[in-house]
Amino acid sequence: MTAGLANVRALAFDVFGTVVDWRSTVIREGEALGRARGLSVDWAAFAEAWRDGYYPAMDRVRHGALPWKNLDELHRIILDGLLERFAIAGLSEREKDALNRVWRRLDPWPDAVAGLTRLRRKFTVATLSNGNVALLESMARRAGLPWDAVLSAEHAGHYKPDREVYLRAAELLDLAPDEVMMVAAHKSDLRAAAGAGLRTAFVPRPEEWPNRRIDVSFEDAFDIGARDFLDLAAQLGA
Repeated sequence: MTAGLANVRALAFDVFGTVVDWRSTVIREGEALGRARGLSVDWAAFAEAWRDGYYPAMDRVRHGALPWKNLDELHRIILDGLLERFAIAGLSEREKDALNRVWRRLDPWPDAVAGLTRLRRKFTVATLSNGNVALLESMARRAGLPWDAVLSAEHAGHYKPDREVYLRAAELLDLAPDEVMMVAAHKSDLRAAAGAGLRTAFVPRPEEWPNRRIDVSFEDAFDIGARDFLDLAAQLGA
């Protein structure tokens, strides 16, 4: 194991973009809906716009503009606006609900299941996501993600990057913050986790936003930089 990390007992994973490939899945299901309903939509732009609405929607909850709503509910609020923006008309409520639940059906990155399975031999592996528990559990069942625990911002009543989310996760795992390592492809998530006392591992996913210039360089502020989950397992001696 990398020096100085011998006390790490659990790995807490960001999910959207770090473990699962939201973009490709949303595009694929959008294209299928488009074929079925005769819709002409730029589904890549639609997927990215849906994800772009994620942080502003959570910030409305974090700053009190909205009462607590789970991520399924926030995704639906964003979706309703996108249907109008992209001139998608005529969908039934059942179709809208099915489309909204695409976030429960996201495909894992190719290394995710094998990497998590290997890491689980040595560590407790848990989600630490802004996704709600029901969403994360549905995703895990479909994708075969071998979590020991499904931890969510929902447990803290806050959304990341609020400090309470990271501290509540450590508390639920019955561990000190520095016994938990946050694993994420997003630097802001890792910086917030480090500020709460967690250890950090950066696993870049450059294909999350293939059309955007995203900084995927390692920073010394993080404890580990890994190419993927299998590389992370190797570095952690799992």
